[in-house]
Parts: sequence; C-alpha cells; structure tokens
Amino acid sequence: MKHLFVFVVCASLGPYSSQLFAQTSKTGITKSPTHLYMDVHHFGAGKVTVADVANAHQKDLATQKKYGASFIKYWVDENSGNVYCLASAATPDDVRKTHAEAHGLLPNQIFEVKEGEKALAKGKNELYLDIHLLGAGKVNIKDVAEAHKKDLAVQKKYGVNLIDYWVDEKTGTIMCLAQAPDSAALVNTHKEAHGLIPVRVSKVKQGQ
Repeated sequence: MKHLFVFVVCASLGPYSSQLFAQTSKTGITKSPTHLYMDVHHFGAGKVTVADVANAHQKDLATQKKYGASFIKYWVDENSGNVYCLASAATPDDVRKTHAEAHGLLPNQIFEVKEGEKALAKGKNELYLDIHLLGAGKVNIKDVAEAHKKDLAVQKKYGVNLIDYWVDEKTGTIMCLAQAPDSAALVNTHKEAHGLIPVRVSKVKQGQ
C-alpha cells in the first residue's frame, strides 16, 4: 500500500465534496464545476488574533459572491500566526481574488482538497490541526481513508476525537481536525494506529 499521510483540522463541515458536477441555471448558462480549497496564511508568531481573522472573514463573506466563492470555515493558530481557510470555488484564483479585494491578505498556499469522513465535536477538549507532508503523488484519498479507520480504532485510548480530514493528492498533503487533551495525545494516536507522525500539530480556534 502506498505511503499515507494524515492531517487533523478542527471542524465538521457541510456536505461539500472536492468537486461538484457542473450545473445549468434556469437561464440556461452552465456554471463552472466547484472545487474545495484549503488556503493557508503565514503571518508569524504574535502577529494575528482570532478577532483580526473574524473581521477579515466578514469582509470575505461580503465579497465572495462576486467571484463565485463560498468561504465555509476557518481556523486560527495564534501561537504561530497561521490561518487556515476552507472555501469552495471554481478555481484557486477565485479564492485569491476574494481575499485580495476583501482585505488584501493573500494566502501563502492554496490546496485543492478532497474531504474525508466527518464526525461531530463532543466534550470540551481543545481543537488541533495536524499536517503530514508525504510528497507529490505519494498519497490518495483511499489510502488516507484506511489510515483514518485505524486512527478511529485507537483514538479512545488517548482521549482523542477525530472530526474531519482533507487530502490534497497532487501535493501529498493531508490535513485532519481533531479534539484532544494535548498535541501529544494526537501524535500518539497516529503513531499507534499506523506510524505516520505529523510534521506539525497546531492548537487552533475555529470560526465561520
């Protein structure tokens, strides 16, 4: 089996898939297919707050319709200054243009992702987003789904609740959202389940 990669991110999403079929409106105009994107902003430690991102997100919501985008949720790691935004759009450029007009804060990276199995948040544990980087062409959504099943079989032992995950098959990046008592609990879940350790685990706060 191919190498796997698992990344945890904090949130349950609506029924979005990585790609929706093109639709024809009542006017007879065919709309472009919609894809799911996770974009990442690196501001630097101590340079962004949840309040700052909430304000920018409202500007995105006010602008998104112009570019056919839909900003779904976002996660903020105040300690490292990283922000992760989940959106649907026809192209990554539509996501970038929305940010550019709304507030001028352009993402450092935009990943086209496929979404995995979701679960509900429960309890009061903090949210963590972990990232695994396997490399281009070295992971697919089916491989990650199998690894995720192994995580689910182990997670209770460490007090973890895996909520969702996203896979960019092109770059070999996987993002997973989870609740956990601490970052070590999440790492230990992955380690025992399949041995795939994330390159980064961030405590995040979620907005929408």
